[in-house]
Amino acid sequence: MKLGGISLSAIGYIQVYAYTSNARIPIEDAAVAVTDNQNRLLALRLTDESEKIVPIALSVPDFSTSQEPEGAIAPFGSVNLSAHAEDYEDILVRDVQVFADTLTQQDLQFVPLPELPSSWDLVQQYTTTPQYL
Repeated sequence: MKLGGISLSAIGYIQVYAYTSNARIPIEDAAVAVTDNQNRLLALRLTDESEKIVPIALSVPDFSTSQEPEGAIAPFGSVNLSAHAEDYEDILVRDVQVFADTLTQQDLQFVPLPELPSSWDLVQQYTTTPQYL
């Protein structure tokens, strides 16, 4: 399988946790969408009563493809997460790195919507910078 011209031959997993406040109060039924960098939907899940989704298996580059000197292929796949929960600001996380044979955990801390309707379309946006391995 290929993604963006990169051969994918391994599987990595992503686990998402959705909560509010530093006390980690779980948010049930938050919708989490996983997309690739071309904005194609790869998976859609709802969080359960314990704040998490069922782990999602994703095709990612095999570790061996990144072992070449000055290799152009990163040792991870990159996906975007968007999440929505009623009465909370939406969250968008770009470039989440998923490694072969590894469970990537991504926390999503939701912020309650303000009382004013003019602020209801706020989106928290984060971009994960690549790791230089």
